[in-house]
Amino acid sequence: MNPRSPYVLDTRELGRRAGLQRQYRREISAPAKLGLDMIGVPEGSLLVVDVRLESVTEGVLATGTVTGTVAGECGRCLTGFTEDLEVDFVELFAYPDSATEETTDPDEVPRLEGDHLDLEPVVRDTVVLSLPLTPLCRPDCGGLCPQCGERLDDLPSDHTHVQLDPRWAALAERFGVADNSVSDSPTQSQE
Repeated sequence: MNPRSPYVLDTRELGRRAGLQRQYRREISAPAKLGLDMIGVPEGSLLVVDVRLESVTEGVLATGTVTGTVAGECGRCLTGFTEDLEVDFVELFAYPDSATEETTDPDEVPRLEGDHLDLEPVVRDTVVLSLPLTPLCRPDCGGLCPQCGERLDDLPSDHTHVQLDPRWAALAERFGVADNSVSDSPTQSQE
């Protein structure tokens, strides 16, 4: 753990008497790969971490909020978009030699290292788990037209494609019949 990291907080000022609290606000550059394939926090963008540390019997309880901006690609229309991010977290950091440390695995409950705690794994987990697997530019996004690939939201409401029934394609080609005059039904006669 690097004590100079903006994610690392020193708890010596907090003390170990249960009930003592201290507020922190950190403006941090987002680390690399903070997100999923289609959405995430751009590396180097501003993340604001507001956290309250509270001394409890078994360790230090960190309660806070992470705010920033996420950038993504819509899962329906493939348009890029950005939106505000605000997620809350609560995490207990166990004291060395506490009952919590003895009864849990290190992966279950993070530990204080000396008098320091590292919020980066907590922030990373909180942000990534809050992101949608299929992000949308807006909830009612129409997606793409399956025939032409254009965004449905950009097309007129009466947008359609005339589809020639492939069973009639050879006849239409042979006799020069216009696409819109060929029926989709094989039982109708053509004149």
